[in-house]
Amino acid sequence: MSTPVLSAERLAASYSYAAYRQLIDALQAEGKTTGPQQSELLTNYTRLNVQRMQRLDKTVQLLPELQEALARLTKPYIWLIITEGWCGDAAQIVPVLEAVAKASAGKITTHYVLRDENLDLIDQYLTAGGRSIPKLVVLAVDTLAEAAQWGPRPAPAQAMFLNLKSQNLPFEEFSTQLHGWYAKDKTQSTQRELVELLHTLQ
Repeated sequence: MSTPVLSAERLAASYSYAAYRQLIDALQAEGKTTGPQQSELLTNYTRLNVQRMQRLDKTVQLLPELQEALARLTKPYIWLIITEGWCGDAAQIVPVLEAVAKASAGKITTHYVLRDENLDLIDQYLTAGGRSIPKLVVLAVDTLAEAAQWGPRPAPAQAMFLNLKSQNLPFEEFSTQLHGWYAKDKTQSTQRELVELLHTLQ
């Protein structure tokens, strides 16, 4: 029997996308962000992330091959997404995940949880020993067992991230280059990797 990644009760306590966005907006209004660490810097990152998500919510267009992969899904899945409001990569990726779910004709439902409130979950999905987010865990509806996983970022962005990290650049320069890559890529790499993930679920 497959082991559930989390309990049904815990899943029920997760956020919808709308509730996740509302939480971030409410915290922003108080000069705060998600998670236990609070600083002006993190609040400023979150403000930028809200703008990124708003833009992507309006502009993401799914690739034909992604739409085709969705159409071939034969059973429903739950997408559990581990994220935080201050995370720049999450802001670039979460709207894409939500757009895919919305285009799935009810086959995919999304549930959002905050990393720092669910360390036992993220610790099952470490990236090179780190709690990198966002992390997508695909769950079987009947068992809540893992069917697939993806994240924290598409392979070209991950390679760039590791390269920039190795250069010990100031964070502002590091962030500018990484988000510049996302802007040029226009969600294409993320979408193509999600096509591959969906093919594993056929």
